[in-house]
Amino acid sequence: MKTALTPYVETFLLLIVISALAACTGGHTTRVIDTPETRELKGWQKPYEVDGQRYNPLRDHQGFRQQGIASWYGKKFHGRLTSNGETYDMYAMTAAHKTLPLGVFVKVTNQRNGLSVVVRVNDRGPFVAGRIIDLSFTAASKLDVVDAGTAPVQIEALGYRNEKNGKVSYVAPQSYDIGSYAIQVGAFSVQGNAVRLADDLRYRYGAAEVQTTVKDGQPLYRVRAGEFSSLETAEQAKETFRKQGFPGSFVVAYE
Repeated sequence: MKTALTPYVETFLLLIVISALAACTGGHTTRVIDTPETRELKGWQKPYEVDGQRYNPLRDHQGFRQQGIASWYGKKFHGRLTSNGETYDMYAMTAAHKTLPLGVFVKVTNQRNGLSVVVRVNDRGPFVAGRIIDLSFTAASKLDVVDAGTAPVQIEALGYRNEKNGKVSYVAPQSYDIGSYAIQVGAFSVQGNAVRLADDLRYRYGAAEVQTTVKDGQPLYRVRAGEFSSLETAEQAKETFRKQGFPGSFVVAYE
């Protein structure tokens, strides 16, 4: 069972979010630890407790590998908020992890059959003994985990997704506070739609581009907007884009 714990920027927002999510925590008691030592940390960096168990989010992902049990979550949580404020989409390639930085992409390998997928961490959980990652329905389907419910996996943190000349790589910024970031606001199968949106965003925000990749043998046109020199400002901009009609927006890093 997946449990969501939503980080906060201000104490007021934290109280609202925890209240809103109380019904879907499966009976777990959650508490963000806010002390003089942690007060300056960003929301996703703050330690927190679930049923008295403390979790210390990692400041970066580099070198992170882990083996354990994966589970998945679907319809019950579809459409609810995830820990980074996105709306959970059971058909997207995402996952919940207790401590990895939110937004990092992770390679998950089913140790029973050797199948692998890459997912983006956008939630906290699972808070069930022995489980290390909660997969979206689609990610679990690709790993052949849905029917069994759980599977032994190995996870490897890759970094932030970067696409250049149709090639995908995963990059780790020297600092999660300083780097080069943009917001991916949408992906289209029709190039003209992507170009029109990019033109509009470029007019409104000064920078936007269309990146072309291939998915399932077909071209896919991803629209990215903005130029941000820190993860903090990029995360703030992501929220702006979400409120302006792009609910699936997320941060990407450039080399």
